[in-house]
Amino acid sequence: MRPLLLSLPLLSLGGCALLMPSHDPSQAWIALDAREGQSMQASRVDDKPLSDPRFFQVTPGRHELEVRLEFEVGAGDIGQGSDGYRRTCLLKLAYADFTAGERYQLQAGGIGFRPWARLYDERNREVAKARESRCGDV
Repeated sequence: MRPLLLSLPLLSLGGCALLMPSHDPSQAWIALDAREGQSMQASRVDDKPLSDPRFFQVTPGRHELEVRLEFEVGAGDIGQGSDGYRRTCLLKLAYADFTAGERYQLQAGGIGFRPWARLYDERNREVAKARESRCGDV
């Protein structure tokens, strides 16, 4: 009984790694990378909702991605005597050349009130920029 109890924590760690699906080599994989203190979730591909907000996986070709970004607007960006607050924005990014088997990284953040997001390919080259769709209570 004791060896079983000691092995349970190790078994549970292996289960966490299984939660992320494997990359389908016939599709492009887009990992999300938000700055510290910010959160980003995959929302839609080509206006269709996603079931898993942790990543995108798309067929080769053109797609429009939508992400939800939550970031901190600092007190210094608002005005003297103000408190900072969290802002939520939807960002849309269109890219025409997603390649099967390639891994991309979508990085995002906020500067003052403005959100930003950029898509990088496997060679760390910027290939697309997102546009702000809307911000506020989304």
